[in-house]
Amino acid sequence: MMTEANLSQTERRFLTAILALIVVLVGFDLLTDSNEGVRWPHLAIELSVAIGAAAGIYLLMRESFRKTHQLVQSREIIIAKEKETERWQLESQKYIQGLGIAIDAQLARWSLSPSEKEVALLLLKGLSLKEIADIRKTAEKTVRAQSVAIYSKAGFAGRSELSAFFLEDLLLPCGSSENEASRL
Repeated sequence: MMTEANLSQTERRFLTAILALIVVLVGFDLLTDSNEGVRWPHLAIELSVAIGAAAGIYLLMRESFRKTHQLVQSREIIIAKEKETERWQLESQKYIQGLGIAIDAQLARWSLSPSEKEVALLLLKGLSLKEIADIRKTAEKTVRAQSVAIYSKAGFAGRSELSAFFLEDLLLPCGSSENEASRL
C-alpha cells in the first residue's frame, strides 16, 4: 500500500484534485438532496464523505507545505556549508599548497615511481584500493602491489602509518585552544 511519505508532488496534486472534486460533487448532492426532503441519515453519510475528502485535502496540502519547508531548509544548509567550505579553502589555501609540495618532496625522497606517487596521494585522500583502481583504470591487484611497494619504500606497515606520517603533526594536541594555534 502506498503511504503519503512515498507520494510524489504530482501524485499529491492529483489526489488533491480528486478529493476536491468529491467535495464539490457531494456538496452539490447534499444541496439537491436536502431540497428534495431526503432523510437525515442519508444526508449525514454524504456529509461525512465530504468532510473526509476535505480532511484528505488538508492532510495532503499540509504534507506538501512541510516538504517545501524542508526543501528550503535543506537548500539553506547546503548554501551555508558551501560558503563554509569556500571560506576554509581560501583561508587554508597557502597551507594546503605548501603541504602538497612537502608531501610531493617526501614521496620523491622515498624514490616512488610516478604511479606509486599517484597511488600514495589517493591513499592519503582515503580512497579504497578498488576506488583507486577504478580511477586509474587498472586492476585492484596492481594497486595493492603498488601500495605494498609504497609502504616498503617508506618503511611503514600500512596506510595508517603513511597517513600519520603526514598528518600527525598537523593536528593540535588535545586541549589546545585556538589562541595557541594562532600563535604557531
